[in-house]
Amino acid sequence: MSVPDYMQCAEDHQTLLVVVQPVGIVSEENFFRIYKRISSVSQISVRDSQRVLYIRYRHHYPPENNEWGDFQTHRKVVGLITITDCFSAKDWPQTFEKFHVQKEIYGSTLYDSRLFVFGLQGEIAEQPRTDVAFYPNYEDCETVEKRIEDFIESLFIVLESKRLDRATDKSGDKIPLLCVPFEKKDFVGLDTDSRHYKKRCQGRMRKHVGDLCLQAGMLQDSLVHYHMSVELLRSVNDFLWLGAALEGLCSASVIYHYPGGTAGKAGAQRVPGSSLPAEAANRHRPGAQEVLIDPGALTTNGINPDTSAEIGRAKNCLSPEDIIDKYKEAISYYSKYKNAGVIELEACVKAVRVLAIQKRSMEASEFLQNAVYINLRQQESKRKSSEAKTTKKQGFWKLSEEEKIQRYSILSELYELIGFRRKAAFFKRVAAMQCVAPSISEPGWRACYKLLLETLPGYSLSLDPKDFNKGTHRGWAAVQMRLLHELVYASRRMGNPALSVRHLSFLLQTMLDFLSDQEKKDVTQSLENYTSKCPGTMELITLPDGLTLPPVPFTKLPIVRRVKLLNLPASLRPQKMKSLLGQNVSTKSPFIYSPIIAHNRGEERNKKIDFQWVQGDVCEVQLMVYNPMPFELRVENMGLLTSGVEFESLPAALSLPAESGLYPVTLVGVPQTTGTITVNGYHTTVFGVFSDCLLDNLPGIKTSGSTVEVIPALPRLQISTSLPRSAHSLQPSSGDEISTNVSVQLYNGETQQLVIKLENIGMEPLEKLEVTSKILTTKEKLYGDFLSWKLEDALAQFPLQPGKVATVIINIKVKLDFSCQETLLQDLSDDGISVSGFPLCSPFRQVVRPRVENKPVNPPEGSKPGDSSHVKTLEAILNFKYSGGPGHAEGYYRNLSLGLHVEVEPSVFFTRVSTLPATSTRQCHLLLDVFNSMEHELTVSARNNEELILHAGECQRMAIQVDKFNFENFPESPGEKGQFANPKQLEEERQEARGLEINSKLDIREAHPSLKRTGEASVEGLLNQLVLEHLQLAPLQWDVLVDGQPCDCEAAACQVGDPVRLEVRLTNRSPRSVGPFALTVVPFQDHQNGVHNYDLHNAVSFVGSSTFYLDAVQPLGQSACLGALLFLYTGDFFLLIRVHEDSTSKELPPSWFCLPSVHVRSLEAQA
Repeated sequence: MSVPDYMQCAEDHQTLLVVVQPVGIVSEENFFRIYKRISSVSQISVRDSQRVLYIRYRHHYPPENNEWGDFQTHRKVVGLITITDCFSAKDWPQTFEKFHVQKEIYGSTLYDSRLFVFGLQGEIAEQPRTDVAFYPNYEDCETVEKRIEDFIESLFIVLESKRLDRATDKSGDKIPLLCVPFEKKDFVGLDTDSRHYKKRCQGRMRKHVGDLCLQAGMLQDSLVHYHMSVELLRSVNDFLWLGAALEGLCSASVIYHYPGGTAGKAGAQRVPGSSLPAEAANRHRPGAQEVLIDPGALTTNGINPDTSAEIGRAKNCLSPEDIIDKYKEAISYYSKYKNAGVIELEACVKAVRVLAIQKRSMEASEFLQNAVYINLRQQESKRKSSEAKTTKKQGFWKLSEEEKIQRYSILSELYELIGFRRKAAFFKRVAAMQCVAPSISEPGWRACYKLLLETLPGYSLSLDPKDFNKGTHRGWAAVQMRLLHELVYASRRMGNPALSVRHLSFLLQTMLDFLSDQEKKDVTQSLENYTSKCPGTMELITLPDGLTLPPVPFTKLPIVRRVKLLNLPASLRPQKMKSLLGQNVSTKSPFIYSPIIAHNRGEERNKKIDFQWVQGDVCEVQLMVYNPMPFELRVENMGLLTSGVEFESLPAALSLPAESGLYPVTLVGVPQTTGTITVNGYHTTVFGVFSDCLLDNLPGIKTSGSTVEVIPALPRLQISTSLPRSAHSLQPSSGDEISTNVSVQLYNGETQQLVIKLENIGMEPLEKLEVTSKILTTKEKLYGDFLSWKLEDALAQFPLQPGKVATVIINIKVKLDFSCQETLLQDLSDDGISVSGFPLCSPFRQVVRPRVENKPVNPPEGSKPGDSSHVKTLEAILNFKYSGGPGHAEGYYRNLSLGLHVEVEPSVFFTRVSTLPATSTRQCHLLLDVFNSMEHELTVSARNNEELILHAGECQRMAIQVDKFNFENFPESPGEKGQFANPKQLEEERQEARGLEINSKLDIREAHPSLKRTGEASVEGLLNQLVLEHLQLAPLQWDVLVDGQPCDCEAAACQVGDPVRLEVRLTNRSPRSVGPFALTVVPFQDHQNGVHNYDLHNAVSFVGSSTFYLDAVQPLGQSACLGALLFLYTGDFFLLIRVHEDSTSKELPPSWFCLPSVHVRSLEAQA
């Protein structure tokens, strides 16, 4: 026997072998359709008995194996079923003849046979026959199973008769000697009457009867016969048959201990007892067998007649441990015979299956190791030499290679069964290589590929790249790479380039860390060659056997370490209007704070980012990548993978240098709809392989979130100005980002217009625009409005359609403190410039730096007045808040910021300020010492005054006559009404308001003729409290009238001897009641030499009293007193009106009693 059955298992010893074969030309599909139905009847219960008959079907069985049927009866073909197509009566005789020829092949061992004929109808088909069944077609054959059951019952009848015949032979004849094929020549000439020969015959017959009992369902009887056979054969050293008896004993014991079978998944075609009722499952229990052995049988032949005494004893059945020992002993006996290699091999396989159930893997591996080295070549050569002429056309030379493949495949399955996965993979790979051996004319690359796939689990290799992202690498990388290379080559030889690309991509992705630099170059070059014909995709590849190969994204080419969703630029970031913030917050809870709501929001923030993207705007995602390859890596078509929102990805191409290290890559795209967008990953094309790399599958990646909200579209503004861009970037403390910075250089007091053009470069109309300004923290004191504008003209163009431009004019007016600094005065003195007057003591003047005591002897060039050390810097931010389109309806807007950097150079300084009284008590003279700190000539002028020309470095005094100011009429500032207002701050606000009023009345202008620039010189920071008091109109207004005419300015004329009427009026403009007052009129003459003559009793006479009395005057009330004087001589006389210093007048400030001096000119009386 040279063809082993690797699917053999111990329970096959109780089966009857039935061969099912086609006769003539039968399609494979139809044959296996009927074969499947036939093989479904694998066991039947014997009528009137508890025994069960088991059938083993084969559609191919070597006839030479049938010659070993006496050695082990389960190897004997006892039934033949043939299937044929016959469509006419003329073909019937020839078909029936072929059936008889087929029977002759197994004729010596057949118990019965059947012929199933499909397609024949008519008279022949209607004739009742036992061995032939006619069916019109393959669909209309419902009775196939019933005929098979009848066929099996006929086999049982023959089997039972043979068993009874062998077990109850009382003819007294000698027991025949059963032999295996190679023994027949060895027994020629032996003494058949010797005791040794008789024992050999008895032992072999006992073993044969045990086989028949086991097939007939009499398990316990078979155990008895096997035990008796072992004793007899051991005594005569009949080792081959002793091994068979031991194997039979092991098989019967296995059937008893393991009724579920030992075949496992690979060879399990039936599960004994699984489909039988519960009461039938007891057939394997002791005492349940039907005793058919006659105790007195075979007494003349020396067989122990009392076999019934052994029945029921527990010792008849081997224990699980003894089963393995007996298997070892049987195999050792088989190994003594070269021609019993197949028997030995199959016994090893059976023992391994038993050990697998017992979970004794190490012992099972010993049996398998023995099976590997069993040499079957002698049997193969013998079989080939004897049948080469007749069977060469049937492919037996090729069958030899198929047997090797089958042998290694079964060894692999058995190693897998006992848990030796790597060993199983090794033999599976050997079987795969055997499929494409050089000796095979037509290599089976598909079979090789399929077997290679089956080896993957044994080498801890999976075709799913996700399995390689978890923890450390498992398995031997060198072996895994070799196996993957073999898969690539096999798939290429199969003519499937897509499969080659998939496996080579998998090799490069998963084994990148284990490839040398040269191997990386070789693999990538091969991959590019493959992808030039068949690009790699992300589609599943389904193999013919149903196995699917998942896509292999190149997550390591390049390796991504960080993914960050970038916010929009500062000028494009959407912001929520404060008035609408509360509308989108769903608060169903009546509480201000709910921990449940906070918890839910916390979970949402796990991946959601706190900024928004805008529909229709370009959005960016930054990836930190590096190239692990030893050569330049070109990545094409790199873009984003998103979900939740329709997104237009704008692919990018990049080239990374060899082993580049972390390298920033920015991927962009445009969301087309609104909603919540999730960045799931990115896609690339590397070496011709298209990859979708998901963030969830990237190991060790850092990300601050991948989900962001997309709001409706908003307009976009582009800003352009009339000023040049500034190199100074403003850094506001609030963190606002400035999109554009401009700078301008102005003189102190100068005003310049900034023209700003706002162009709508978006796709939505601009509907709303607000402009605000913010002055950054500065040490300089600003007076007046630094920035001012009007939006009426710009807003008249709204809504501003895309592509249109709106113009906004910003007035920049710089007014800093014009008072002279001590440092500047020091610089002027050091430069030899004469400065008249003294420095001012302005309460608002700030010293920029302390006075330097040790000044350098040679000051650096350029430290003249007006040097950069005296240049002041002002910085401000203009915010343009705008909105429109769908985003405006949702309450969103954008903020565009413009940074303004202004350098203020000094122009003129007021070094000293003082006042002189004017001829009228309602006016005074303001004296200003003006210093030109510039290097060119300038002019200074005030309202209704002539221009004052100042040369470079020149200082002159400027006198301005001004009307006094009624500060009490100023409205209170909002700060004064505050409950917690700072008194000092209130006083500063009052003084600033007074300075502003005075400055607006003075309207001092400066002009630079050479530069054609003008400005305003402000005195707001110059006026101290004393000067302000001099400029303030007293709350008590005194008016003196001579003969009814005011005498505030010019002299009043009168005639000598005529009485002059003198009237003093008091108007109370203070908020309180004043008076009563007593006034005394004192006349005097001024000799214009500094001498005043008050002794005028003979020159001036009072008509009445020289003292006038005024009653109390209410607020906003008036009071008057009258008197008269008589001038006795001609001349110029002056009247000094004094207020008596009583308790009433002492409560008020002296400045309230500024009565005008009265000048009266006495003339000669006319005739």
